[in-house]
Amino acid sequence: MSKHLSKEELESDPLIENYNKAVSVFNENKTTILAIVIGVVVVIASLIGYNVYSQNQEQEAQNLLATAEGYYSEGDYDKALNGDDFELTYGFVSIANDYSGTEAGNLAIYYASVSSFKLGNIEDALDYISRYDAPDGILGVGAISFHAKLYLANGSLEKAAETFVKAANWDVNDTTTPFNLYKAAETYYELENMDKASELVDQILNDYPGSEEATSTQKLQGMIAAAK
Repeated sequence: MSKHLSKEELESDPLIENYNKAVSVFNENKTTILAIVIGVVVVIASLIGYNVYSQNQEQEAQNLLATAEGYYSEGDYDKALNGDDFELTYGFVSIANDYSGTEAGNLAIYYASVSSFKLGNIEDALDYISRYDAPDGILGVGAISFHAKLYLANGSLEKAAETFVKAANWDVNDTTTPFNLYKAAETYYELENMDKASELVDQILNDYPGSEEATSTQKLQGMIAAAK
């Protein structure tokens, strides 16, 4: 025979007590709780919206970049850099500025640096390459090494040597590392910093004896010894 619980017994039931407490807490803090819930919904919606916007921006930038790359491949570095007003096309500069934060925008900065260099504008090239976010690993080495070459071109030998060393260490391997170490050693030799040049020469000959730079490094080692 089922037992009928009294009102007092029902109200003393743990589950009902917890439910009543929860209802009471909600009623007391309803405004705050609803504000938090609404805030969370707004944040989630904003993140979704931003993600969609970012994807659209990336696609637009990639499409514009393809046209500028076409000018670049044809050797028309001015159009590649600045676009064509008659054809209403974007150049690397506009893409970099209007689509900053996208991968295509970042790549446009690198292209802008190279195009400026091709046009003989070393300072502009240096300005652009300093803004470029080089990717990790082997893909970033070339840009950093190019940055060092730009420093050489404008006579900033100390910065050039330091940047060649940075390129050598960006991705340590048997090809780009000895090449950039050698370029750094050459530059330090030109700076008459024989201690630093000798240190890098020793590193190449000890760690990369079979590299393409080994023979040139041995010659440089002799030059350094004669200069001391």
